[in-house]
Amino acid sequence: MLADPRLAAAQRWLGRDLVKAVAVRAQQRARDGEISPEQVADAAAAELPKSAASITPVLNATGILVHTNLGRAPLSAAARDALAAAAGTCDIELDLATGLRAGQRGQGVLAALRRAVPGAQGAGVVNNNAAALVLTATVLAAGREIIISRGELIEIGARFRLPDLLTSTGAGLREVGTTNRTCAGDYRDAISDRTGFILKVHPSNYRVEGFTEAASVAELAALDVPLVHDIGSGLLAPHPLLPDEPDAASSLAAGANLVTASGDKLLGGPQAGLLLGDEPLVRRLLRHPLARALRVDKLTLAALEATLNGPPPPVARALAADPEALRDRAGQLVAALAAHGIGASVAGTEAAVGGGGAPGVTLASFAVVLSADLAEPLRTGPAVRQGKVLPVAARVTGGQLLLDLRSVDPDDDGRLLAAVLAATAGPGMTMTPGTI
Repeated sequence: MLADPRLAAAQRWLGRDLVKAVAVRAQQRARDGEISPEQVADAAAAELPKSAASITPVLNATGILVHTNLGRAPLSAAARDALAAAAGTCDIELDLATGLRAGQRGQGVLAALRRAVPGAQGAGVVNNNAAALVLTATVLAAGREIIISRGELIEIGARFRLPDLLTSTGAGLREVGTTNRTCAGDYRDAISDRTGFILKVHPSNYRVEGFTEAASVAELAALDVPLVHDIGSGLLAPHPLLPDEPDAASSLAAGANLVTASGDKLLGGPQAGLLLGDEPLVRRLLRHPLARALRVDKLTLAALEATLNGPPPPVARALAADPEALRDRAGQLVAALAAHGIGASVAGTEAAVGGGGAPGVTLASFAVVLSADLAEPLRTGPAVRQGKVLPVAARVTGGQLLLDLRSVDPDDDGRLLAAVLAATAGPGMTMTPGTI
């Protein structure tokens, strides 16, 4: 059966083993009486995946802009192009002018980071923000103490707890203050000859409200001990919609010696850990042997540089979206669905940043409202399994399915329409992207 022209052609991009596995499953369906022997080849061809990788593109209609389960920040077109360019052989460690080995790899992205955050004399990139903290704790505090507020001993999910991460480096923790109140004096009283640095952590996935107090970066910087600020979400400069979200530029201006952050959240780039701050300190971190184990590859460097240098990435555009424009898009989708006899309506909603950023902040949005019965067909219906439309992740509220458009790129509205039409159609129907 592998000689069938469709299966033979698929082996060129999927490989023989994967195509054979699909064929075997189709043959088993015939043995089980689900299909006739004459239908085996057609069934196998219909089940061929689009790629040799199991990761599937998904339309994010949840209203959560940075969705951890959906890969966090979607990359910009510029970053995707940069990934493709770097995927083959490239000059990652070659000076084309001299033909000799280049100096520090990733000079382009480091320069882009310093341009984006002028207050950062030094910049570095490791593979995620946890790696940035591990490297910092190893270099500055192994065998010593890190002073940290009890209100900032965070867990970010999947039982990943900051205290466990920090103590795994050989550093000890000197906890100060209480869950809801920690003042600068608490830090000052804990300073000793064993202090490696003070760590201020942004609790990016929860808020403590009421009778609270927290020491500012400026207050901690005045204590004359190295100050590291983990801002988490990767906001490089203040954002008008996120006034309470810390950013790298403001933190460094207030006196932090080092800022660590993620690249795949509010920055809108690939997974990466950013190191921004005093040049001698950043250089010391990057020269430690552990930095080699934590360094990023050429694909990350290319995508991050393009994110910084290129046009605003999807997360930035979604943050800046005009609610009235979202309402108009929802109305156009509802009208297009009505033309196919599908009932839908427009509703105002509240979207969120997500991904451990801007906790408690809501963003005015609009959604297409459908029957909750469509949730499963949109995720894994026949047309999705056959690769004819993209799966859609949405949210069910009050027995209704909401397709929140703040997290959907406007260029994907046609794909979203096609997915809904396929989910409401009979099995096996071929759908093409709709026109709004």
